[in-house]
Amino acid sequence: MDIRSHITKNFPRQNTYFTGARLAPLIDMVFLLLIFFIIVAKWRPEEDFLPIKLPSAQASQTSIGRTEPLRIHITSIANGCSVQIGQADAINISEKNVEANLAALAEKTTAVLSSQSRFPGDPVEIVCEPDVKSDYWVKIYDLLCGMNLTDITFTMTGQSPAK
Repeated sequence: MDIRSHITKNFPRQNTYFTGARLAPLIDMVFLLLIFFIIVAKWRPEEDFLPIKLPSAQASQTSIGRTEPLRIHITSIANGCSVQIGQADAINISEKNVEANLAALAEKTTAVLSSQSRFPGDPVEIVCEPDVKSDYWVKIYDLLCGMNLTDITFTMTGQSPAK
C-alpha cells in the first residue's frame, strides 16, 4: 500500500454527486431581463401615424399676437388711493369706505372687461406709484384674483422716497 492511500483512508469520503447546471440563477436572470425590456419598450404608436392635418402656412395670413394688457393705474391721494382702469374714470378708495369702494371698482372693472371683450386669461398690468400704501394695492390685487383674472403683473414706477 502506498503512503498516499494509507494517509487518505482515515479521512471521511465525500460522495460526489453530479449536480448538473444550476437553473435557479438562470431563471432569475431571464425574468430580470424580461422586466427590463417591458419597462424600456415604447408602447405608444409613432406620432406620424396619428391622423392630423395641419394647415398650410401662407405669407398673407396675419399672426395673432399677445393681447395688449389692461392697465390699471394706482396713485396715492390724501386718505387712500385712486384707481384708473384703462381710459375709464378713476375710482377713489378711501380709508373710511374701503369695502364699498372696492365693490364699485369690481363693477367698473367688469364693465371695462365686457366693453373691451376681454377674457379672464387676458393680461392685466397694475401700474403702482411708489407712495401707495401696500394695504391698498394688495386689496386691489386680491379683488382682481377674486374676479378670476389670472395673468396679473405689477409695474412699480420711480424710486421709493428716502426715509
